[in-house]
Amino acid sequence: MRAGGRVQHVLRVLHDDLWTWRVDPLPPSVWLLWLPHGVVCLAALGVLLGDAAQLSDNGGVDSGFAFLIALGQAGAMVLALWRPVAAWWLSMAAILVGAFAVRAEMVAGGDEFTWPWPVAGIIAHLFVLLLLALRVRTRISVEALGLTALTTYLVQGVVGGQNYQPTGQLAVILFAVAVVLGTALRGRREARTELAEQTSLTAEERARRTLLEERGRIARELHDVVAHHMSVISIQAQVAPLLVENPSDELKENLAGIRQNALEALTELRRVLGVLRSEHPGPLETSDREDVAPHAPQPTLDRLDALVENTRAAGLTVTTETSGTRRPLPPGVELSAYRIVQEALSNVLRHAPGATARVHLTYLPIGLRVDVTNTRPTRAPAPSHGAGHGLLGMRERVAMLDGSLTVHSLPDGGYQVAAFLPTDGPDLPAHDSAPDHPPSDHPAHDSTDDSTRNSTEDDTR
Repeated sequence: MRAGGRVQHVLRVLHDDLWTWRVDPLPPSVWLLWLPHGVVCLAALGVLLGDAAQLSDNGGVDSGFAFLIALGQAGAMVLALWRPVAAWWLSMAAILVGAFAVRAEMVAGGDEFTWPWPVAGIIAHLFVLLLLALRVRTRISVEALGLTALTTYLVQGVVGGQNYQPTGQLAVILFAVAVVLGTALRGRREARTELAEQTSLTAEERARRTLLEERGRIARELHDVVAHHMSVISIQAQVAPLLVENPSDELKENLAGIRQNALEALTELRRVLGVLRSEHPGPLETSDREDVAPHAPQPTLDRLDALVENTRAAGLTVTTETSGTRRPLPPGVELSAYRIVQEALSNVLRHAPGATARVHLTYLPIGLRVDVTNTRPTRAPAPSHGAGHGLLGMRERVAMLDGSLTVHSLPDGGYQVAAFLPTDGPDLPAHDSAPDHPPSDHPAHDSTDDSTRNSTEDDTR
């Protein structure tokens, strides 16, 4: 039973390896391009003419039948360029048909014939085995060589014929050389491919390390410069009321607001620095509090009222409106909506002094619409030294959610920022994945055009 199981296993392996019509085209050479294919086709033409003449003139086979046998052997060579296993079967079938056709014409005392492998047949099968070994696993090549040798032994050694020159031993030796050569070339090609892949991985690792080093340098600069000044602002705002005799309540309130804003900026800066210093920035483990993310700020629309109050304290008149049924939205949608409102109000403060702003949130069944409009400014804005990335940051956030953004001037001289954030689009991670560009340019002064952008635009990347 154990021996029978092994035989069945061997037969199953042979069936899986050799009984296939799998396409495996020979790739063009690195230096010679399609020259190997041309050489094979030219050799196939020589085999066709030579084998047909040899079978017909020396083997006594009918010329038409001899041409068909030669056509099968030549066709196997060409077929091996695309389907090597199927080509091996065709070559074996053609040589067997030719061997038995010649054997039927053998007579004692006649001219000797190279049998069972004629010269042209050996050349054809050499090409087929070489092309087979170049593209399949070594085991399959050895199996094909073994079955070729077994078939040669059965035809020449067991069946036999009369008055012929045996070519089986020489043919098997040449076939073995072809298989060894093809296997060696295939191993060399695979080694070169693996080396190229390893080189690519090394280059990617070097680039990743360089990126991490650059992010670390940026984090150090932010910490040494921005964090230092924000800390000084916070301390000065806390100490300032003590330096004034009988400070007014308005002064205390404004200084307290300055200190609170500085502290919040320090908190968010600390989290951004954590993202920059992290090797794998992303939705990492959270702290003990569920509402705190250790690596990135994640404000939601629940904090929108605080944002509006903070903006009012800075001197901007802001009204808020909400339409539709308010409901919890995906974290990415709420985060993007908060940042869009924050950026738009900041731009109004910078570039529309004296204007009033209105924030309108519309809860739709398929998403959230955010509209931030401002009236005409009453005086000229101060010169801006920003980089003009305000609208770009908005578009990046909208693009990540497959939403849309529209910014345009209003007839009365004001400006409108309108964004639609679908709730069924790709959600943002829990952390603030899009970079917060510093509020720089008001939409009316931004260098980016005012057309509606979608998530596939190149300039939002």
